[in-house]
Amino acid sequence: MSFSLDMSKFIAKAKGNADKVVRKVVIDLATSVILKNPVGDPDLWKSSPSPGYAGGRSRANWQYGSGAMPGGITDGLDKEGSKTIAAVIAGVSSAPTSSIHWISNSLDYIVQLEDGSSTQAPEGMVKLTVLEFNSIVNGAAQSVPK
Repeated sequence: MSFSLDMSKFIAKAKGNADKVVRKVVIDLATSVILKNPVGDPDLWKSSPSPGYAGGRSRANWQYGSGAMPGGITDGLDKEGSKTIAAVIAGVSSAPTSSIHWISNSLDYIVQLEDGSSTQAPEGMVKLTVLEFNSIVNGAAQSVPK
């Protein structure tokens, strides 16, 4: 199947609301990755955490960018993921849908988490979300009102 044929099907499913569908797809992809990101649970660790440890740093470091990949590391924590998802929604809502949308995490240990270093996410976060891509796109296209 050609890319242009795939795009034609996407546009037909989007019912003329391609911008809304693109925004929903980006938000849903980011939400999937963020919520799959494990949050440190010292009860599962072999050794004790550092004094003052609080989980949620890697989840808080998922960042959205439009047109350019965001960089840097945030100091925040977000155990539930709600603040991080809200930041993605705010960014996506104000970005041109025709730009390249980035969801990235610059923490030095994010690749290890993706590669299964956490028993909470042995299959990673991004890999699993990529497997869900088609269903996320289809769901977004079908959910956008006419």
